[in-house]
Amino acid sequence: MFHTKFCEMIGIDYPIIQGAMAWIADGNLAAAVANAGGLGIIAAGNAPTDYVREEIRKAKKITSKPFGVNIMLLSENADEIAQLVCEEEVKVVTTGAGNPGKYMEIWKQHGIKVIPVVASTALAKRMEKAGADAIIAEGCEAGGHIGELTTMALLPQVVDSVNIPVIGAGGIGDGRGVAAVFMLGAAGVQVGTRFLVADECTVHENYKEKVIAAKDIDSVVTGRCTGHPVRILRNQLSRKYTALEKENAPLEEIEKLGAGALRKAAREGDMVGGSVMAGQIAGLISKRGSCKEIIEEMFAEAEEIVKNITKK
Repeated sequence: MFHTKFCEMIGIDYPIIQGAMAWIADGNLAAAVANAGGLGIIAAGNAPTDYVREEIRKAKKITSKPFGVNIMLLSENADEIAQLVCEEEVKVVTTGAGNPGKYMEIWKQHGIKVIPVVASTALAKRMEKAGADAIIAEGCEAGGHIGELTTMALLPQVVDSVNIPVIGAGGIGDGRGVAAVFMLGAAGVQVGTRFLVADECTVHENYKEKVIAAKDIDSVVTGRCTGHPVRILRNQLSRKYTALEKENAPLEEIEKLGAGALRKAAREGDMVGGSVMAGQIAGLISKRGSCKEIIEEMFAEAEEIVKNITKK
């Protein structure tokens, strides 16, 4: 039922993209999602180029199916990663934090599908004009760096503004979310937080436990004053952020507080001073499972929902 044109474009069985989570979405997770029929993504983030190369090659050893790399365009080594994906024959690139226009020609020459993440219709239109193959419209329910509009409001407006496939993201954690974004016109979904508790996800065990224990009100947006708001789960770090912002502390002090905080949470398991990025949907997640189990469960539930709707 949900095998869409987007699936045909990428060469996947299910129209689902695994979200790019820096220091979390590695070659192991991307390959597991790919083997389960979705589009796995390796998050380059601000990681060294050699690290990204190693993760790409690791994924190739685990899967022969398509997977992608996410490039944060504001990263200092974005130019190097943009060249790396060509050298390593990566099939798909997703982008964030900027306009990938200057890389489009070389990526197209190497047959790479380009799917930017956007938080507005204006940026969606620019990405389509620049040559994007599809768009990820991400609402502010998502974990990590976010925009202002909710998925419910953003997605249908982006769908109406472009003529390429639109992937819905933000606040999707089960089959109900999958069905909902398709009703809003999406050609696929991107899911991040649910994959944090996947068996193949190598994030620290403390991180997984915090996501599973989260309640509906446990996420908070930090760093709005910096112009780069980030959604994380409440802890001592989030309270410090809030206090500094209320005090109108210098931006340098606030930015220093967040430097390296995600890595502390994801790799060291620091749930006190680390940045535990997760979406609002964390409160809905109560169990673990393999990537295959997660994907199959979500789409089986979505199909059942749609069938029941048609019966009514």
